[in-house]
Parts: sequence; C-alpha cells; structure tokens
Amino acid sequence: MNVLFVKYISDQQTAEISTDSSNSAWVEIRRAYEERTEELINISPMVFTVPWWIFLSCRKSLKYLVDKHSINLNLSSDVTALLKKALENETIYKTSLQSSLPNQDIESKLKSLGFSRNLTPEQKQNITKLFSLSAGADFSVPGSGKTTEALAYYFLKKENDTRLLVVAPKNAFAAWDEQISICAPNSKLEMIRLRGGVENIKSLLDKKPKCMLITYHQLINAKNEIANFMSSMPTIMVLDESHRIKRGIEGGIGSAVLSLSHIPKAKMILSGTPLPNEISDLIPQFSFLYPEIYVDNDNVTQLIKPIYVRTTKNQLHLPKIDRKIIEVEMNPNQRKFYQLLRYEEARMLEKSLSALGRIGLRYIGRSVLKVLQLVSNPLLLAKSDLADYDLLKEVLDEGDSPKIQFVCNRARQLAKEGKKVVIWSSFVENVELISRRLSDLGADYIHGGVEAGSDEEEDTRESKIKRFHDDSKAFVLVANPAACAEGISLHTVCHNAIYLDRNYNAAQYLQSEDRIHRIGIKPDEITTVEIVQCPDSIDDSVNGRLIKKTALMGKVLSDPELEIEPPVVENLDEDGLDAEDIKDYLKHLKGEFV
Repeated sequence: MNVLFVKYISDQQTAEISTDSSNSAWVEIRRAYEERTEELINISPMVFTVPWWIFLSCRKSLKYLVDKHSINLNLSSDVTALLKKALENETIYKTSLQSSLPNQDIESKLKSLGFSRNLTPEQKQNITKLFSLSAGADFSVPGSGKTTEALAYYFLKKENDTRLLVVAPKNAFAAWDEQISICAPNSKLEMIRLRGGVENIKSLLDKKPKCMLITYHQLINAKNEIANFMSSMPTIMVLDESHRIKRGIEGGIGSAVLSLSHIPKAKMILSGTPLPNEISDLIPQFSFLYPEIYVDNDNVTQLIKPIYVRTTKNQLHLPKIDRKIIEVEMNPNQRKFYQLLRYEEARMLEKSLSALGRIGLRYIGRSVLKVLQLVSNPLLLAKSDLADYDLLKEVLDEGDSPKIQFVCNRARQLAKEGKKVVIWSSFVENVELISRRLSDLGADYIHGGVEAGSDEEEDTRESKIKRFHDDSKAFVLVANPAACAEGISLHTVCHNAIYLDRNYNAAQYLQSEDRIHRIGIKPDEITTVEIVQCPDSIDDSVNGRLIKKTALMGKVLSDPELEIEPPVVENLDEDGLDAEDIKDYLKHLKGEFV
C-alpha cells in the first residue's frame, strides 16, 4: 500500500477512504474506523466510507498509521478545505476561551444590531463567554432565558447572509416565535417552520429563509436538504433540548445531527438537563460542537467544562421545592398479583440479560412498563397479554387503584383550599381517566395526542394551558411528562404538583417539576411536589435511580441544587432506562433489597 485516497461525499456527508493496494496497513486503517463506528460502509475490498465527523475525530489515529507505514496521503480539495476548517475550530476551542468582550460592550453591541431586549446580569455573563466560542453550550435551568441567549449569540455572530437553524421539539416552537418578537421586535425576523415532508422542506429552503425551526424527527428525513442549504449559506445551528441526541450514532436523531456537525458556521446547544442518565450522554453533544476533537467517557467532563454556561436556580434566588413522598399501600389482590408478576419478570429477565441486544432491551422496556402500570393503575393491563389471568380480574374488581383514589382526593382537597394543581402520569390512559374523574373541578388534560396550535383554537395544547391560567374554576391540569415537560410555564397560577407515577427518565422528571418552579415565582411562595409511591414496589427503584442521576448531573455541572435530598416520606392508611436502571430494577424484582 503506497497511497491512501480521501474524498468528501457532500450529498452523504461522508468521507470515502480508498487505497491502491490492500495489505496489513490497509487492514489496520479499516480496523481503526470499525472500532470507532458501526456506520462504516464497505464499498469494495479497497474502498469504505464513514461519516465525516467520525473521520475528523479519528485524525490522530490515521496520522499515526500513515506515519507508521510511510503512506502517502492523497486528499481531495474538499477534504483539504474541511480539514483546515476543523483545525481552525480546534484552535478556537483551545485559545479563545480567555478572550471576551466586557459585559457592557456585549449589551451595546447587541443594541446596535437591533437586539433591544434588556439582559439580566447572568445573561450578559453567559453571552459574553459564548460569544468568544465558535461552538458553545447553555445548560441553564428552565426559565432562565436560554432562548434569549441563543438569539443574542446569533445576532452577535451573524453577517448579512447568515442564517439561523433551530432544531427543537415541536412544543418549543411557540417559545421561539415569542422570544424573537420580544428580543428583536423591529427586525421583522420570522421563524419559518420546516415541515410538511421532504419536498415541502426543500421548497421552503429554496426561498432562503433567515430563521428556521425544524423538529428532530423532520431533520432525520430532510438531512441531505439541510446539509445542502447550510453548505450554500453560512448558518448558525442551535439544538434546543440537546439531550435528545444523547444516544449518538446508536439513535436516528443523534446520527442525523452528528452527520451535519462539520457544516455550520457556528453552533450552540441548549439543555437544562444535559446528562439525564449518565456521563456518556454528554459525548454526542460535545461531538456535535467539536467533531474534530476526540471525546470519550474519560475526558468528556473536562472537555465540555470550558465551553458551557449555566445559570442555576440558586443564582435566580428561587426558593427550594418542598418534596414529599406519599406512601399508599396496594389493594390486597393488587399486591398478590404484583408479587406474581415480579417473580415471573425476574425469571424472564435473566434470559433476556444473557443476550442483551435490541430484542433483550426491548423486552426489558416492556417489562418495566407492565410493572409500572400495575402499581399505578391495574386497569392499564386489561388489554395486555396478562388479561387472561384470573387474579388480574380480581384486581380489577377492586375498582380504582389506591394511587388513583389518593390523587383524586388530594386534588379535591387542594381545590377546596383554592389551589390549582398539575397531576403527572406517564400513561395517556391515566391522564384521561383522572381528567374525567375530576371534571367537576374543571380538569383538563394534555398528552402527545393533543395538537399544538393557537390558544384561540378549541382543544389545542395552548388553549388548554390558557384556560388553566385564566379560568378561576379550572383547578386541575393532568399531563404526560413526555408531551408536556418542556415548553410550558404554569408557575404564575400553580404551586402544587402530584406525581401519580414516574419512570426512570430523569430529564422528564426534572423538567416537569420546572413547569411550576421557575423564575417569576415570589420569594415566599412554597412550591410543593407530592410523589405517590407504593412501598416495596418498582417505585422505590425509580426513586432511588432518579436521586442518583440528578446527583450525578449536579456534580458534573457544579450545581448542588440538583443533588436532591431524599424526599420526606409521609405514610398514609422503555423510558430513560440505562444499564444501572436495569440492574436496580432486576434487584427489586428478585427481592434483593427493600
């Protein structure tokens, strides 16, 4: 092997690596990339492709092998240009962290650019740091103004032809519309929604919009169209709720986002919960910002530390949340059935864990779901594969589960005191059921089946939220964290939350709490969170894992507010799972701890 050829395939965002002859050196080079990614595609025995960002992150390994075997490199002009850009970004990362404008210069510069919103001291400090970077992260708590800071970053970085592309969950779109009108009311900037399928998105991009919003799922389908647009127009790309890419190349969203990471002029990621499960959640987020820098579990915390900002609840002077665990005993037959299901699932899980692959993980996810449903509301199992069990029929004959009964009774008690409450459940059927049970209290619900839209349209997400705010007789909002943990604010009218059930997803839990605990609440206002649990059940495992996950996040982000103390226990007569969750769940099923 004398020559190694590298080309950039622009319509696939990949590097094509080939050789003039196959030998041991070629085998070593191929192996180096195979060990880094499962997305290596063999075109022929002497040609393969890898995502461009993977090629960037493996530069040092490639250089070592090229030098070791005295190989001549033949790089296409595109590759040379992209490598030069990568080197510049790496240099910026290493050298520009000390350079920044004084706070007053940032604000005056923004004013001159048409950004008229007054900034808080924390926002000025954050923007000052982010402005010095070609790519940075804002991990501030919800309600602190991350959207405002991202728009300020865009105004400071943009030139006449610079575009803004925001990738966000659909329920965050309204916040971007609102903030751009507040931050720059005279700019006539409008957030164009890229939606309606690939052809429609291509048509919208052909009009060269200034500011764009696209969901993570739409981005997967329109990845090539977005890549072509950003390659032709300098673009600042922002990931809102960036922890959505935490699975990296193992997930469709992460893979699509990372494939574009080398194209934008500048980048920013936003998340109040950047590592909802474990340290490795940060790796894809850092790789998006700096694909040219190799990152792994051992160095990601140190690498990301200099490039993120975080405004904490303590800095915003928010009073602490009063968290309480309310223990509610299962009905007798419910407990019997729980013990039966617990032992059966433990036995089946032993088989699944011996061959952990996608099928095994899927089974574990379904197992967790079944057990959570039984504890929360056994009625949820009526149409499952457990429906033929005679004991389940006896459980259903007992009526509403103790958890459902408690939540409804507690909501009525709060309503009598004139207090509004948001009730959280992971299950759509629970959300609708409780809403019906409490209809006399003006209860309404929001889950993934409720469409976003104008607050003037009937039965939209926004109209339901508006009614909860404005109607003095609407005491209850029942919501699903997966659909409602982001993008809404309830803190001006509601200071009580009840969790009928929770799962292992720490991001959803923390974000759902923040709907009623955010900037704007009065210093003397007490925010009360009541978590309903059945003792000696999966609830214990979920609670323990959520405490450990938030403590880890607090340690990495140097935010002691996230190191949640175990809530006070008051005794009364497939989502977010990681490896440690699975171990903890299995311990519970096997009765290894109480």
